[in-house]
Amino acid sequence: MDNVIIFADGSSRGNPGPGGWGAIVSVGGKVIELGAGSKHTTNNKMELSGALNALKEVGNKKEIILNTDSSYVINGMTKWIFGWQKNGWRNSMKDEVANRDLWEELIKVSEGKKIKWNYVAGHSDIPGNERCDEIATSFADGKKIDLYNGKLSQYSIDLTKTKGIAKAGKKKSKSGMAYSYLSLVNGVFKIDKTWGECEKRVKGKKGAKYQKSLSEIEEKEIMKKWGVK
Repeated sequence: MDNVIIFADGSSRGNPGPGGWGAIVSVGGKVIELGAGSKHTTNNKMELSGALNALKEVGNKKEIILNTDSSYVINGMTKWIFGWQKNGWRNSMKDEVANRDLWEELIKVSEGKKIKWNYVAGHSDIPGNERCDEIATSFADGKKIDLYNGKLSQYSIDLTKTKGIAKAGKKKSKSGMAYSYLSLVNGVFKIDKTWGECEKRVKGKKGAKYQKSLSEIEEKEIMKKWGVK
C-alpha cells in the first residue's frame, strides 16, 4: 500500500436529480473519506466530482491508483480529452462537450501525476467501491454519514481486496462493432445482441431509450446511468 490508493464514486437520484459523490484516499499510512451532495445534478457530474476531489486531496503525490466504476471518467481521461481539446471542446457530433468545467479541472489536477485508471465493476463486493457508493448515495439522499479520517491500520474497510478490478472489460467487441444493444421501454429493460432485435422493440415506442455498447464495461455503465441493476 505504498502508492496513493483512491476509490471514487458518484450517484444521482434521477438524471438530473439530487446526487452525491464519495471518495476514499489512502496515502502515507492514513485514510481520509470525502463526500458531498448537490440538490440538482447528474450522475456523470457526480462521478467526475468524486475523482476530482480525491485527486485534489493527494496534493503533489506523483504515483496514484484511482479505482472507479465510471467508464465515462476513465474513457474521458485516457481517450476522449485529446480529441476534445484538439477540436475546441467539441465532440464527434460537433456538439459542446458536457461538463467541460469539471473535465478541465480534472485535467489540471492530474498534470504531472502518473495515474493508473482502474475500472471497478459496480456492486461487485469490492469494499472500497462499496463504501464510496454508500457515501455517495447517503449524500444524494440527504442522510447523515460519518466520514473517516485517521490511520490506515485502524480503518475498517479492506482496501487490499481488489479481486475483479479492471477485469470486467476483458470481453470486448471487435473494433467498431457492437458488444450489445440496450433498451428501456415502459420501464422494462432488455439487452439484445443485434440491432434488428433492439429496433423491433423500440420502434414507434414513445419515450423508449436505446443505446449501443462496445464492451462489457460500457454495457454496465449504461445500465448504471439508466438506474438498472
